[in-house]
Amino acid sequence: MAEKAQITSIEAIEAFRAKLIVFLGQARPVLEEVGSELTRTQNWLQNDQRRFWETELRRRERRLEEAKQELFNASLSQLQSGTTALQQMAVQRAQRAVREAEAKLGIVKKWETELENRTAPLKKQTEQLHGFLATDMVRAVAYLDQILRTLDAYRNVSTSRSEKITAAEPEKPEVQK
Repeated sequence: MAEKAQITSIEAIEAFRAKLIVFLGQARPVLEEVGSELTRTQNWLQNDQRRFWETELRRRERRLEEAKQELFNASLSQLQSGTTALQQMAVQRAQRAVREAEAKLGIVKKWETELENRTAPLKKQTEQLHGFLATDMVRAVAYLDQILRTLDAYRNVSTSRSEKITAAEPEKPEVQK
């Protein structure tokens, strides 16, 4: 005859199953939020910031052209040398502004690539973890349910067998002395 199973605590399995369900309920939204935050950051960098600095660069280049035109006009009219000096300072200021916008646009373009390179492996791992939680861990919960049903059926069979054995035993007559 097979040995009797040594089940010490079905409650421990039930508690583990309950905590696993709670963990899944908390972990999935966090992973989804991480993915959403990454997407928002990439969109901000690729769309908002890039568009802003491209527009700003064009605006600053127009200002530079206007300042150069004013300097040229001032030099042609041969007005006072003080006016020409002011125009030269305006051109230099506009040139610095253009260089700054070009540098900022370069940084945005660099970080678009850098962000993608740095986050791609982590994003892939996060997606794999999300898939694991959504499929394998859900199967684990179902498996634990199956185990609990099986153990409950085993406990009921074991209990009914004990009751039958007790009922089948003949009563022992008391021995008088």
